[in-house]
Amino acid sequence: MSSTSVSPSYGTPSRPPVGAEADPTTVPAVHVLGLRKTFGPVVAVDGLDLTVAPGEVVAFLGPNGAGKSTTLDVILGFTQPDAGSATVLGVTPREAVRAGRIGAVLQTGGLIPSFTVGQTLSIIASLQPRKPDIEAVIDQTDLRGMLRRKVSRCSGGETQRIRLALALLAQPELLVLDEPTTGMDPTARSAFWDTMRRETAQGRTILFATHYLQEAADVADRIIIIDRGRLVAEGSVDEVRALGEGTTVTATWLGLSGEAELRAALAPVSDSLLGMEVHGSHLELRTIAPDDVARLLLTATPAGHLGITALSLEEIFAQLVGHDHGHDHGHDRAAAPAT
Repeated sequence: MSSTSVSPSYGTPSRPPVGAEADPTTVPAVHVLGLRKTFGPVVAVDGLDLTVAPGEVVAFLGPNGAGKSTTLDVILGFTQPDAGSATVLGVTPREAVRAGRIGAVLQTGGLIPSFTVGQTLSIIASLQPRKPDIEAVIDQTDLRGMLRRKVSRCSGGETQRIRLALALLAQPELLVLDEPTTGMDPTARSAFWDTMRRETAQGRTILFATHYLQEAADVADRIIIIDRGRLVAEGSVDEVRALGEGTTVTATWLGLSGEAELRAALAPVSDSLLGMEVHGSHLELRTIAPDDVARLLLTATPAGHLGITALSLEEIFAQLVGHDHGHDHGHDRAAAPAT
């Protein structure tokens, strides 16, 4: 895994024709087939296939060590796979990078702390093959009020906005974002994604890794989940939610003696139960037949205050990856080469 996190859109020398121009509406923005990457005995990516269509916003999810950052490094041309292939906009990742067709917002690197924000933007803008509209980029990323501030004095969220501005200067067709809103407060995250929606409205493709599952649900057209280097689920938010097993029924049962009494009362629907928790008079049941369970509780027990809720995206994520990693906070690139 590359430890260098310089945006590949920085300082691209030219934007030459990249091979024979194919129809951009039919060529995938990203196409990964049978990707495999190992680091010594550790398999980071194991036969991964994924495709991102032009104009899509795709969330890339997985627990720590899943292989997300390694996959992004291959897509950005930072590292070569041991097997399989990766193309970006119809060409190799390095060709796309050299042509300035990819912009990246990574978590570290690429900034000089002693420079001001304005100096940083001016220097990178001067290296672009096509003169960017730097004023528009400043407004897009809400940097107008901090142009004279040194990069070293910027917060984590502000630093990510600077990286986004630098990536946009190249006017890339594809933006690859690795935990782009880390360090931002909820207001800043919302503003960031408002900016991204404007970018996609102009036809720009976005592939982003995040550990904010609700962010993925709110923003992405499609979600890709990997674990141990392999694809475990992909689809729209609704399609991924449909993969979750069970619905939660909650209720209050005053005077409930314990789980044994609850199990006896629920015997007629026991085959539909996936799990139960009892906390005093409050009970939570996970079931594949929520209507039947709720009806039984209301008609055959003293339970009241019933609620029925679908599994959260976090619960579905935990089911799909099958083990309790916690969410990937994007540190795997620096922490270990295995992801």
